[in-house]
This record gives sequence, C-alpha cells and structure tokens, in this order.
Amino acid sequence: MTRSVCLITPPSPFLLDERVFMNLGILRVAAVLEREGFKVEMLDLSGISNYVEAVRDHVASSEAQEFGITSTTPQLPAAARISEVIHEVRPNARVILGGPHATCVHAAFRGEKKRDISGRAGAAMDRLLTMFDVIVAGDGERAIFTALNSDAPRVIDADDPRSNLFLSGNELSQLPTPARHLVDVDSYHYAVDGVRAVSLIAQLGCPFGCGFCGGRLSPTFRRVRMRSVESIIDEMTSLYETYGFRGFMFYDDELNVNPQMVGLMKAISSRAKELGTEFRLRGFVRADLLNDAQAEAMYEAGFRWMLAGYESGSPRILKNIQKKTSLEDNTRSIEIARRHGLKVKALMSIGHPGETEQTTIDTHNWLLAMRPEEFDITIITVYPGTPYYDNAEAHGDVWRYTINGDHLYSFELDYTQVADYYKGDPNGGYKAYVYTDELSPADLVSRRDAMERDVRTKLGLEYNQALPAVLYEHSMGQTGAPLPSRILRISEPARSSSAAAD
Repeated sequence: MTRSVCLITPPSPFLLDERVFMNLGILRVAAVLEREGFKVEMLDLSGISNYVEAVRDHVASSEAQEFGITSTTPQLPAAARISEVIHEVRPNARVILGGPHATCVHAAFRGEKKRDISGRAGAAMDRLLTMFDVIVAGDGERAIFTALNSDAPRVIDADDPRSNLFLSGNELSQLPTPARHLVDVDSYHYAVDGVRAVSLIAQLGCPFGCGFCGGRLSPTFRRVRMRSVESIIDEMTSLYETYGFRGFMFYDDELNVNPQMVGLMKAISSRAKELGTEFRLRGFVRADLLNDAQAEAMYEAGFRWMLAGYESGSPRILKNIQKKTSLEDNTRSIEIARRHGLKVKALMSIGHPGETEQTTIDTHNWLLAMRPEEFDITIITVYPGTPYYDNAEAHGDVWRYTINGDHLYSFELDYTQVADYYKGDPNGGYKAYVYTDELSPADLVSRRDAMERDVRTKLGLEYNQALPAVLYEHSMGQTGAPLPSRILRISEPARSSSAAAD
C-alpha cells in the first residue's frame, strides 16, 4: 500500500496578505517525497481564518500517520495549535516540525551547549519538544526520510555541513523543483510591473552577520549555496510553459552575493529571447556590492525594481547593526540603480541597539532625500537565531544586548503563544517587544507610524491595504467531500520507486 504523508503550511495572520508567495521549502520536501513514490497531502492554510476546523476535518479522514509542519517564528503559535489538534484527533500520529524556527532555535541551543550554559534557547527547545514529536533542524529534503522512520530521533540535525543531510549547491541543483502543483497556484496573486509573477530561490544563505538577522549561527542560513545557472533557467522555463508566468521574484537573501550574478542575468535574458517573450524580475541586492555591470545586466534580464535592506539612515545604527555598509554605500547604490532604469524599494527598520529619536529622524530625512519609489519601515524583532537574541544577557526581567556601548532590551516571549510581528497593518498594527535606553516600545511604534505617514505623504505613495482572510466551510469536511482546492491538494503516488512500500 502506498504510504501517505501530510505536509502543512500554517497560516500567517501577521501578514497583510497571506496569498502572495507560496512556501517553497515545504514544496521542495513534497517534491522529493513524490519522487520516492509517497502520496503527499498538502494542506495549505495560508489565509484561512478558521484553520483549526480545516485541520480537524482533514486529519479525521486523512490516510497519513505522519504530519510535517513548516514554521517561521511568527507562524509558531498556529503551528503549535495545529499539532495539538492533530494529536487530539489522532493520538498516535507523529507530528514533525521543520523550517526556519526549528532550525534557528536548534542553532542557538547548540551555541549554548558549546558555551556550557543553560539559557533561553534551551528553554525554547524544550517547549518545542513538548509539542512536536520530531524536530528537524536544517535541510528537510533528506531529513524527512529519517523523520519518517519509526525509530527517528526526537531531534534531527540536518544543519551540520558534515552530515549527509546537509545539501551542497550541486545537490540543490539536482533536486526536483518545488511541487507547486500541490497548492492552488491561481489563488496566489503577485505581479511584477503588472505581469503575473511567482517566487523562486536561486541560492541559499547569506555570509554576513547583521545583528537582527536570523540564522547567523546556522550553516543552513549562513553558508552560501548556489544552484547552477542551468537549473535556475530550467525552472523559470517550466513555470513559463506550465503556468504562463513571465514575472519572477527571486527570494534569495541578496542576489549579488553570487559572483556569477551577471552571467545568470545574461542567461535569463537569452532564454527569454529564445522563448519569444520578456520576463519581469524582482529581487534583493546588497547595497555595497552593487555595481554598474550588475545593474545593467539586471535591467536587460527584466528587472525594473530592486529591493535593498538599507535599514537605517543613521551611521551609528548601521555600525551597531554590523551591516558592514555605510550611508555612502547605500546612497551610491540608489544612484547606480537610477542610472540603469531601476526603481528602488528601500527596506528600513527601527528599534536597534542605541536607537534614539535622533537616529529615527536620520532615517526619516534620508528617505526624503533619496526619494525611493517604495519603502517599508518595520520594528525589529528579536528572534532565536539572531545575534540580538543569541548574545543577549539577562538584565533583571528582560534581556539586554550590548554593542559599542549601546543597548537593546527585549522581553522574554513564549514563541509558541505570541506571534512577534515582523510586519503589521501600517494603520496601527505594529507591536514592539523591544526598547532602547531612550525609546520605549510605545515610542518605537509611535516613531514608526509617524515616519510612515509623513514619508508616504511627501513622496506621494499609497499604503498597502490588508486583504480579508478566507473562511473554510466546515460542512465540506463533515459531508466527506474533499476540502476546497484553496486548502488541500493530494498528489498521485509515483510508480517507479520501491520506497513507497509500507
């Protein structure tokens, strides 16, 4: 009998719109399971408001005994509730947690063990182990098969480059492309310059050490692993021929960390000409690495926008972030972009160590001087796996991170209960769980909101509006009818592998 596995993407209620980018990590895991003959049930709960009912109905009729959940840190409260519901309906089911949160918590926990201390990461790991049967840290494409064994360890470390579970760039290139057919592709709506678009990942990892960025202790997120140009071009071609996509969002940390970026852009341009079409592309770049050759090649390949994490207009904050870029680097990158016809979305943040009213004014003034075509401003969050979390020390009933004599204070959170917001509704939806010596949590929210209003008004930019969540119809599960295609897709098992046998 063919073995079934159910993979689940939790909802992301902290986002303005959950149906923009499909989760590619869990779809890559689905693809390798399908290749080995497993039947995959894909439960995509993005944008489903009453997701608990959907989970309960599906699990009651599912053929699967193993349920794999991916989760970022803000998704963890929903992931924990999903696990609880699965165990209520199926007490003997095995629930596997993977994804960024599990990986970052494990990396932070591993760091504590090396320092022979018992700290907040260890407590966070213990909480995960009370809620999930197996934790997968790192790459899931091979680790999933270990997790499905009846004698699987409670924690599977695929975040160790010495392990055969950790994938090389060459191995990533040889993986099947994400199983997008298992989600309702048409329900995802994203466009680049008015062209229907989809996300893809050309490379993994960022080698830099920004204090607010997750995974700085995790090789999965720190080590750069590049797919071959051929595999990237083939995936884009398949998405064009299968779904008609001409727009592509590269969800890499920074495209120009790749020294072969110009070659990739030229290959994309060449393939579009062979197909008799034009692509429209979007992606992230690192400001200090951007040069004229890259910008020119980007425009020729189809880029009309670039996104860059400038973070702050204050040299003091850029130094404390350990961004390794200067204000001059940031300004120069915008000048380069405009020379080559590229619009800029500036990604900014406040709430860093040493943040003051003046440093937020510096950010405000820099945005007005640079006049980016789009921007956003977030309040930073202290997640496991970030230096702000991993290197903080207990200070009374809060945690304090110190750099260059400046401090950042953060409250201890149970991430299984609190969705620490990364982005919120710009009209009053942001929360702050951090503060500095000069700015309280309320001050940070007030400064962020005021900056957003003023800069948008003066630059003539509109607010992005949140879209309502979808309500799952409970009766569809009760009658035994399949869940709506918006929620569930099930693959047909492959016939060519013996790995599917029970």
